[in-house]
Amino acid sequence: MMKKSIVKMMSTAPHGVRTDDSKTEKVTTPVVNSMSRALSHMKEDSIVSLDPAKVDPSPFSDRFELDAEGRTELEGLKLSMRDEGQKIPILVRPHPTEKGRYQLSYGHRRVIAIRELMEESDKPEIVKVKAYVRPLTDAELIKEQSLENGVRENLTFVEMSLWAAKLREAGLKQREMEPILGQVQTVISNMLKISDCIPSDIIYAIGRAKNVGRPAWMKFAATFDAPGAEARVRALIQSDDFKSCAPSDRLARAIKAARDEKISMQQAGSKTKEILSEGNMLASVKYNLSNTTISIPKNKQKFADWLSENLADIHSNYVQHQNKENEDG
Repeated sequence: MMKKSIVKMMSTAPHGVRTDDSKTEKVTTPVVNSMSRALSHMKEDSIVSLDPAKVDPSPFSDRFELDAEGRTELEGLKLSMRDEGQKIPILVRPHPTEKGRYQLSYGHRRVIAIRELMEESDKPEIVKVKAYVRPLTDAELIKEQSLENGVRENLTFVEMSLWAAKLREAGLKQREMEPILGQVQTVISNMLKISDCIPSDIIYAIGRAKNVGRPAWMKFAATFDAPGAEARVRALIQSDDFKSCAPSDRLARAIKAARDEKISMQQAGSKTKEILSEGNMLASVKYNLSNTTISIPKNKQKFADWLSENLADIHSNYVQHQNKENEDG
């Protein structure tokens, strides 16, 4: 006898406590509910091929502009899609006001990668994006978008704070945000406090701040009560020195500016430079008054290993070159 498919078993198997040989008290869990809805959508949806140029962004933005790290991840996605094709369709809805166009629910990075592959192709007209097309209300679109947020790269705390504000704008209550954000209401309240206190353009100027959590952002939010705090921060974020810093350093500087505190000489001398190779992130170099730190992304581990093994020889060649220049001079 053939075995039932796992998917069928999971969608039809009873869940609960058996009371006798013929009756089962069914207890539906959130996980089973989610899987059932997903299975239902998979049956209802069919995959279509769309012109990437006709797919507009979600009206509810949940993303920062690509930083160097995001650019590196996108290049990896492009390489995978160039070699293996698009494995996972995006989800779109028909554009509510423009016939023949679509609005994205999820698949933002896939669309960007396909558009760039389209620009690089000798036959751009044949490059298409695979998509599910589903009529969605604003609330449904934003919920679907949130589900992908939970499974893609981890959002930083401040990204989640801005996203919580978007969910609130869409009419969701904090208790409804809990399963979407994976956070309890107390944390969500703090997220909303951050997005309410700190103007979004200042948050975007600071950046994703990948290694910065709730305490630092809460501290920054509290500083906006001080007279002139926002004006001082706005003056700071316009400076080239601020823009050259890593996001975590930008936040530290912004807090000091809001408090009208002087930046230490060490912080003032701290700068970060990104080194690109063929458009990809190769390394970031952080300078301050005491030392220089070179950070190499994990996906360049082989290069990092090679560099560490050959660094002594590279330095020796550098010293010889400097000595020769001094002799010629």
